[in-house]
Amino acid sequence: MKRKLAIFLSLTLILTILLSGCGGADTDKGKKILRTNNSSEPGSLDPALAQGTHESWILDHIFEGLMKRDEKGNIVPGMAKEYKLADDDVTYTFVLRDDIKWSNGDPVTAYDFEYSWKRALDPEMAANYAYQFFYIKNGEAYNSGKANRDDVAVKALDDKTLQVVLEQPAPYFVELTAFYSLFPVNQKVVESNPNWAKDPSTYVSNGPFQLKTWEHKSKITIEKNPNYYNADKVKLDGIEFSILEDENTAWQKYQGGEYDFLSPLPQAVVAQLNAEKNEELVIGSDLATYYYNFNTAVKPFNNPKVRQALSMAIDRQTIVDKVAQGGQIPAQGVVCFDIPDENGKDFRDVAGNLIKEDPVEAKNLLEEGLAEEGMTIADMNQFSILYNTQEGHKKIAQAIQEMWRNNLGIEVQLENVEFQVKLDREKAGDYFISRAGWVGDYVDPMTFMDLFVTDGPYNDSGFSNAEYDELIKTAKSTADQKIRFESMRQGEKILMENMPIAPIYHYTKPYAQKSYVTGVSKAVNRDPSFIYADINK
Repeated sequence: MKRKLAIFLSLTLILTILLSGCGGADTDKGKKILRTNNSSEPGSLDPALAQGTHESWILDHIFEGLMKRDEKGNIVPGMAKEYKLADDDVTYTFVLRDDIKWSNGDPVTAYDFEYSWKRALDPEMAANYAYQFFYIKNGEAYNSGKANRDDVAVKALDDKTLQVVLEQPAPYFVELTAFYSLFPVNQKVVESNPNWAKDPSTYVSNGPFQLKTWEHKSKITIEKNPNYYNADKVKLDGIEFSILEDENTAWQKYQGGEYDFLSPLPQAVVAQLNAEKNEELVIGSDLATYYYNFNTAVKPFNNPKVRQALSMAIDRQTIVDKVAQGGQIPAQGVVCFDIPDENGKDFRDVAGNLIKEDPVEAKNLLEEGLAEEGMTIADMNQFSILYNTQEGHKKIAQAIQEMWRNNLGIEVQLENVEFQVKLDREKAGDYFISRAGWVGDYVDPMTFMDLFVTDGPYNDSGFSNAEYDELIKTAKSTADQKIRFESMRQGEKILMENMPIAPIYHYTKPYAQKSYVTGVSKAVNRDPSFIYADINK
């Protein structure tokens, strides 16, 4: 009897240990939790302060703007149920839905939108994306201290009606309201707690999901928001974003079943999956350009000949064929393909290829430019390429380093840092050459062109050209589409003649998706969306 009792107690103890060890798994048992990797630690999950895809991917799931993207990536009404544009082409009136709430149960109102947009424009916020609100009348003036907050022409007429008056017609403004910088925040929450966005326990949003946990540099989890007006269409119970910078380790986790979805992928993996015609590989489109910044405030990168030489010595076709290997297109300018012009033709096709490659001419230009700055070829060896820690960026930097060695006889160094560190150093001008990329905020050439105006918040090269600035100003101040697009075509030519940046390729968006994951959508200028995704194991 004692022996049987001992065996029973032992089995009970073992079972208790096993069950206690599975506590984390039991928490999500029966729930649909999609697991993926976010690659980099967000700098901020406050929509007004976010500045990169490492933040926007999460924000796009936990917030919603006046407009949103549907299952096919099309722009449709979001928090607003409808809008009207007055005959003056600058006055928009948005009418909000009746059934919209914040994740804490508060109603979402037009006053929240007015508050949020003016908050992003507030000079004290120092928001990098404040310029996206400059389309609003007196938005730029307020941001630069030349007007008052009340002068900004966004106004809640009542709880459900928001009126916005623009400085000039902007045909892409409605689409821009689906961009994360224009997401609303809860005025009551923000004013009562300046640190609301740093702690999941105080975080409030209005999207399909809400923030559940944030383990810094480890993991972010979001869960379905029961207060979302369209919650019935959200099939996932939650999404788990790891924060892991190493692409190869992330791929191993995907292969091992720890992730259901993965983006980005190591370049060698993309090539292999592509060759195998693996059905888990998806090559998504992307409205984006990969480029290198030159710090024009530092000699010899202040000299256009030096910048042109470095660009001309890059073999872009080899990079997309042998290094990137994800179906990318060698850059032909800063504006990518798939953006229609005033005649419905592709802007890139009409503007033509503005990138010249010629190693011999590059060597001559480099020597001329260096001589003008009192420098020699040997002086170039002290400079470095700054890139954020990802295997793909490293391989491209190594390839360009080798091309410059062979074609120009220079030996630049390589320096890798975390993504947020790279962004901070670019803003501080603490670099020589840096890897960069831009995903269009809306489908128009202006989303690329206005980056490089004098003192632009994302003009990390420090480029300044009065003629370029005037052309962009013209393009932003006219409703005549012919004048607008011609100004942008001329502006891009000036940009590529001066080459403050060296465009490398126009992106694609390869990602891996398990067969049991369905409903993932991909808008041309956004990361894949899981809002309508499902898991069917």
